[in-house]
Amino acid sequence: MARFGDLAPLCRQVPSYTWCNLFYRQLQKSSNSTLSGFSANSATAPIGVNPECGIPLVGTSNSLTSSNSLGNIADIVVCGVSIVFVLALVLWTSKRKAAVGRSELRIFLVLYLLTLPFQLVSTGSLLEQGSTALVAVTAIHAGLVASLFWTLLANALVATQVVEDGTVSSLIPIFIFTAAFFAATTYISFDVALTITSAFVSNPPEALHSVPFFVLTSIWPLAAAFLYFVLMAYIVLGVLRERRPMLYYVAAAVCFILAQLAWFLLGKVVCRGSSAKVDGSFIATILETAAVGSLYLGWRSITEESWDDYNY
Repeated sequence: MARFGDLAPLCRQVPSYTWCNLFYRQLQKSSNSTLSGFSANSATAPIGVNPECGIPLVGTSNSLTSSNSLGNIADIVVCGVSIVFVLALVLWTSKRKAAVGRSELRIFLVLYLLTLPFQLVSTGSLLEQGSTALVAVTAIHAGLVASLFWTLLANALVATQVVEDGTVSSLIPIFIFTAAFFAATTYISFDVALTITSAFVSNPPEALHSVPFFVLTSIWPLAAAFLYFVLMAYIVLGVLRERRPMLYYVAAAVCFILAQLAWFLLGKVVCRGSSAKVDGSFIATILETAAVGSLYLGWRSITEESWDDYNY
């Protein structure tokens, strides 16, 4: 029976589940015999640990494919398009110089922008499983994701006007906690993969067990997103007494939830249906980027008055 902190079920059932890259390297060192099925040969292994379906390493094939793999081509393309889209959001945010929370939102958008190229590589089946390069990309990606959700929550905290937005009292705590989340999660990720210490070695090996890593990469993002939505609902409906902006935040929440469902539930279905050419990760990326776009529209909607006053 799976315990809290076990990633084995996810690494087996969810194609292209990024964090499995770290445990693959750990198993290569501590329990190589645990790697079986598609994971047995690192030269062709897909993302995951003993996955039921997975996109093989670019240029190779497995029993599910009819030709050599192009990698996770659909998600690679979607990540590339998303990078362009988020760059535009950063530019549009920067132009709204009088808008409340501009600096804080821009930090969030830049961090999301940074996650995209790392996601492209860490889930793209472009690097050999167990390689140091893939471990490094995945570890940094994990640190960026943990930091990203802190900045999301920080945007909601700033919106309560506990501190004045765009000032030192707002930005310094955001940068400090962003750095702390990044450093802690990245270090733990490297330790999980490279077993620098024995603190994060899975016991038993096949469970892929690490409570701190699981909390920082799976529980914390969900908790931060939930708290963000609750705070923004209070601010928009309770303080500002507006309805239209709330529609954007609801849309963002719906897109985020659907993204998780696409990743965890549709992934294997799409993978098998496409003969391991694509999986649900590209759908999840589209929906996550749509959620970010909806957050921008929500912020723009609640700051329109101050922006219009500035222009006038």
